Amino acid sequence: MRESEGVYQFGTKRVSVKVDMDRINIRVGGGYLSIDEFLDQYTPVELQKLERKDPIKRFNEKVAVQKTIVNRAVRESSPVDLSPPRSGSP
Repeated sequence: MRESEGVYQFGTKRVSVKVDMDRINIRVGGGYLSIDEFLDQYTPVELQKLERKDPIKRFNEKVAVQKTIVNRAVRESSPVDLSPPRSGSP
């Protein structure tokens, strides 16, 4: 998303973009990367950051962990044997 002339927001990163002789270059550290190099390097990182911030995914992960903990507690404290029957048993 464009913030101002030559400055864009890419995921959580603010980047400076420069067009030089029909090439798009992104300022990174003390130098520049071509747009292809930049996208190859930073797209996976930014996608991971977005996934970590996704509230629905975080909620579903917490619910899954809680269900696992509750189910484990039920199995450990249950007087009924919940293990699957063994084959060949009478």
